[in-house]
Amino acid sequence: MAAPSGMAGRWLVAGIVPAVLLCLAVRAEEGSSTADFDVRPGGMVHSFSRSLGDYTCTFTYSAQGGTNEQWQMNVGISEDNLLFSCSVWRPQGKSYLFFTQFKAEVKGAKIEYAMPYSTAAVGGQSDVPLKQEEFEITETTVSHKEGKFRSELSKLVVVAKTPRDEL
Repeated sequence: MAAPSGMAGRWLVAGIVPAVLLCLAVRAEEGSSTADFDVRPGGMVHSFSRSLGDYTCTFTYSAQGGTNEQWQMNVGISEDNLLFSCSVWRPQGKSYLFFTQFKAEVKGAKIEYAMPYSTAAVGGQSDVPLKQEEFEITETTVSHKEGKFRSELSKLVVVAKTPRDEL
């Protein structure tokens, strides 16, 4: 599975992602949770997780350079309980750490859309997505591609479909 590409993919993303994020924001008070955490350099592998109901998002990374940076993770469930979202980002927009690896894993749902960004929107700037060859997406993870990832990460968005009970 990959992020949508080409003109049709851009229209798909342009229509779906804002609608999903709006749907999640409407239910923000009851169906989401945000937590701060430090991304620590030093080359060791670290993880941070948040759960909401039956769903969990885990962000695992290794970074070098600088000092700790404060990041945030938000997890949310759509009002109709069909979508689970996980967003990880640096509120200041650009990370100055050199990431050697990253992975976001979703438990309890299957990824429908995921996009990592080298720079997060701040101060009138737009998000800058990683190039498609820098990352890979499976049913439950989005992660760096060994040898292709250029070590820049400032934001990661995942939208996953929850299991649907059929009557």
